[in-house]
Amino acid sequence: MGKTQSYYDKNPVAKAKKDAYNKDFNTKPEQRAKRSELVQKNRDTDKKGVDRTGKDYDHATKRLVKSSVNRGRNSKNGGTAGDKRARG
Repeated sequence: MGKTQSYYDKNPVAKAKKDAYNKDFNTKPEQRAKRSELVQKNRDTDKKGVDRTGKDYDHATKRLVKSSVNRGRNSKNGGTAGDKRARG
């Protein structure tokens, strides 16, 4: 179990707050569109027979990249402002 999960297991109020935020965020039209695009890209990739094990579709570069690279990008090298905010 990771540090984040341990924290939320010990702090149910914080988990409830996080869940409420995520529920609101995930119902926004732009987030639904982004998720829809991702599902379609994954479906298309699977049809082509490409092995996408350990890879994510990167919205910044519009291609498949390693998960670790996709989550570690900042705005200077192709990421978004949200990436930088998420890492502090």
